[in-house]
Amino acid sequence: MESTRTSPPLRRRILVTGGAGFLGSHLCDALARAGHDLLCVDNYYTGSKDNIAHLIGQPFFELMRHDVTFPLYVETDEIFNLACPASPIHYQFNPVQTIKTSVHGAINMLGLAKRVRAKILQASTSEVYGDPTVHPQEETYWGNTNPIGLRSCYDEGKRCAETLFFDYHRQHHLKIKVARIFNTYGPRMHPNDGRVVSNFIMQALRNDPITIYGAGSQTRSFCYVDDLIAGLIALMDSPDDVSGPINLGNPDEFTIAELAALIIELTGSRSSLVRKPLPSDDPKQRCPDIARARQALHWEPTVKLRQGLAKTIDYFDEQLKKGGWSAIGTGR
Repeated sequence: MESTRTSPPLRRRILVTGGAGFLGSHLCDALARAGHDLLCVDNYYTGSKDNIAHLIGQPFFELMRHDVTFPLYVETDEIFNLACPASPIHYQFNPVQTIKTSVHGAINMLGLAKRVRAKILQASTSEVYGDPTVHPQEETYWGNTNPIGLRSCYDEGKRCAETLFFDYHRQHHLKIKVARIFNTYGPRMHPNDGRVVSNFIMQALRNDPITIYGAGSQTRSFCYVDDLIAGLIALMDSPDDVSGPINLGNPDEFTIAELAALIIELTGSRSSLVRKPLPSDDPKQRCPDIARARQALHWEPTVKLRQGLAKTIDYFDEQLKKGGWSAIGTGR
């Protein structure tokens, strides 16, 4: 009788830049569970060894301190290029380094992919849409960005990285994937990264006033990290003619005021609300159209905001209780 046993999945050599960061560490977890041979690269500017400490010592996991603005010479089958500070506080702290990471980093990783003929995925961002004039945002929208503003080092850096990816694809026939990532949250977020979810949770757990910029009527869509990682892997594993860009995010839309109220409820906080002026170039609406991801990747998020926030709050609460953030802001 013919055996019905299936062969184990092919182990691939996979490079993850920014692998010790929030998204990168969760991606390394998922790829390790799948049995791949991983090289995690990070310079620890915003990433932390704590995020991947549980993987160190595993036979198919390797960690390297490296800055992607310098060339890297390794052998790999696939590259997930996630290296870049992604929160306004971090990417505005050293804007020149931020744009170097996006542009020089993309050039170096594309050069590596060209040399070893690896498939390469770029973690782009919804920030390429700027302060959008269309809603929700679909991939055909070219965006409304300020090229000389405080956020431009990140927004324009990622836009240039996308340009480089598609030019390498057209000129050198590289297999590329471009994901435009919308707001993502979950365990291992940096407590001091300035993002709205981490800000509100930290303020609520400490019973501090919760800071809302503007009227709180601006909207965001929040994707739980497990859903986002599943989307990145689905994009990498998709047919070669699916290059992107593809939006990855949760299309459920909430106002900032609604988010604050939900976090206060889930934490049982005594926090009050404090309003401050809206920062420069802060988008008023942000929501992905994920029709392309549904069709091409058969992917959509499944974790509801209340469920994901509960898991994230538990993580933040545990870290605060054990003093895990005594050195906030060090990135080490």
